[in-house]
Amino acid sequence: MATGHYAGIVKEGDRYFLHKGLDPAKDQSYFLFTLTQEQMAHTLFPLGQMTKDEVRRHANRFNLRVAEKAESQDICFVPDGDYVRFLEEERGSGQLDGDIVHVSGKVLGQHRGVYRYTVGQRKGLGIGWTAPLFVVAIDAANKRVIVGEKEYLRRKELQIDGCNWSITEPTEPLSTHCRIRYRHQEVPATVEPLPDRQAKIIFAQPQKGITPGQAAVFYDGDKVIGGGWIQ
Repeated sequence: MATGHYAGIVKEGDRYFLHKGLDPAKDQSYFLFTLTQEQMAHTLFPLGQMTKDEVRRHANRFNLRVAEKAESQDICFVPDGDYVRFLEEERGSGQLDGDIVHVSGKVLGQHRGVYRYTVGQRKGLGIGWTAPLFVVAIDAANKRVIVGEKEYLRRKELQIDGCNWSITEPTEPLSTHCRIRYRHQEVPATVEPLPDRQAKIIFAQPQKGITPGQAAVFYDGDKVIGGGWIQ
């Protein structure tokens, strides 16, 4: 199967490895870390070694209608970008309303759906406090948005599950570089393997914006060696 993702696949010995795309602004390796050896053996990324401008020139040369298509960062199945409307249509308005809670445990107010908030968000909280507050965690199971002062945004470690490895699965702590969101620059970290496809990640320096449900992906230079889902 050939797709238009900006990434590459390189075979080393008897193993396949996902690599970053040539164009750093378009690289999609972070999203593809779950690819298995079997899947990579049957996948091609022909755009991986091109820039977006080069792709447009090829599209013009072949008279493709998408040659001048505007850039889009939207969710593909929510073309108007209004994901709040989409979620409320699917789940029903008010189904995920709940409390806004300070890290101390004090309830500061109510919210109209946890899906309206992002870790690191400051504006639009609609609550008063003695210092600026940020969303530091989202507890969707209990319909709670957790807020705290700026220092609570940074964390030294996290845990992941659903690990997928391109290298032989490590049994000892592994020094690597870790990316915790799409636009995050990989940072030094140590990965400690745990049972049941889990692992603990300890950063050399505390990181902000750690969000459950996002991926934590491990790199060796441009090569993806593994990753998992932040708990």
